[in-house]
Amino acid sequence: MAETHGLMERLEKAVTRLESLFSDSHRSGGMECDGINGVNGSIAPYVEAFDRLLNGSVAEFLRYSKILEGDVKTHAEMVRAAFQAQRSFLVLASQCQEPQEVRKGTWSFKRQLHLGPCFHFYKHDASPKPGPYVKEMNDAATFYTNRVLKDYKNSDTRHVDWVKSYLNIWSELQAYIKEHHTTGLTWSKTGPVASPMSMRSVVTSGSCLSPPPPPPGPPPILDADTAKDEGTAARSALFAQLNQGEAITKGLRHVSDDQKTHKNPSLRAQGPPVRSPTKSHTPSPTSPKNSPQQNHAPVLELEGKKWRVEYQEDKNDLVISNTELKQVAYIFKCNKSTLQIKGKINSITIDNCKKFGLVFDNVVGIVEVINSRDIQIQVMGKVPTISINKTEGCHIYLSEESLDCEIVSAKSSEMNILIPQDGDYKEFPVPEQFKTAWDGSKLVTEPAEIVG
Repeated sequence: MAETHGLMERLEKAVTRLESLFSDSHRSGGMECDGINGVNGSIAPYVEAFDRLLNGSVAEFLRYSKILEGDVKTHAEMVRAAFQAQRSFLVLASQCQEPQEVRKGTWSFKRQLHLGPCFHFYKHDASPKPGPYVKEMNDAATFYTNRVLKDYKNSDTRHVDWVKSYLNIWSELQAYIKEHHTTGLTWSKTGPVASPMSMRSVVTSGSCLSPPPPPPGPPPILDADTAKDEGTAARSALFAQLNQGEAITKGLRHVSDDQKTHKNPSLRAQGPPVRSPTKSHTPSPTSPKNSPQQNHAPVLELEGKKWRVEYQEDKNDLVISNTELKQVAYIFKCNKSTLQIKGKINSITIDNCKKFGLVFDNVVGIVEVINSRDIQIQVMGKVPTISINKTEGCHIYLSEESLDCEIVSAKSSEMNILIPQDGDYKEFPVPEQFKTAWDGSKLVTEPAEIVG
């Protein structure tokens, strides 16, 4: 909690710093920057429109978040601070001309913005076509909040209202960009040039969170010569013992009959023999239980006509965009990750994955889920067939265009198909148990109703 409190204080300071940025920057340049496109004292139309967004959907989202409290309220405060910082940046752009440093270093500027969570809100200023990007964010938000709707739509309407207010922000932000920033942010043509210090302050304040921790230190240096000498000495001692031949038994101690358990009943009554402390009982290095787990490097690459997505862990920003109809995607052993596939491809296979989310546009062949657990799939366009085999937990969100999709399942459980209805999703479970009977000429199989 102390860390969260400190973070909120930094966000507040960032917003205050941006709001006071303009007067300091303009005084240092010897010019007053209160004219917008040559009209003193007015506010740019796109700033006014952004204010309406803040006072409308953003304010509604903050209100619902405050009701839920906890982490939801903390997240909402971050969103609020980010939008306030965004407004300050818009005011700067409306009053000042774009600095030369930004024209030459757009990619560097975006890279710095990416360090903080405010990146998504600055993105529509730095990207040549910001509208489609925000639509992608809206789709991603819909994918994740669908689970909230599923869990709470029949039990707590506060969560449903919160989801709707959150999605409404992205929808209105997309409409705002389409009207005012279709191809990017418009800077003032007549005001003073924004100083490098002001731009640097915007970038710094955009990094709302503390920088990531430094990488771990280098591994301890192993003296290769010493290790080699020790290994050689151990092997020499071992071979020396083996080469003793018959003499190797000379070191063994003779055991008399009265010390043998099978010849002395009194020893058997005392319980099992105690192991000698001089003997080592460490498990064999070849034991499968103690063998080190092999680590694989994550893969996301196009190999011929196949997109390979393998060994991804805790990655929620995986995207495949340059797709062709002849290509296929094979996703293997990816855990706690999300992948978005844009465009139209031939087929998709999910194999041995856990807690994995997939969002795709169009598939002309089949989507297969094999040997997996806790899979969520969202269809944005069309797909003719989805196959589920040996999988525990699979939720499929169909689009209006893909309602004719065929679901084929075998040896799987906890499967649910979610159908869009009235702006929401209605969940339908896939049968897991069947009954079969002979009707006189053939076997007839139908889903079995489970009686509780």
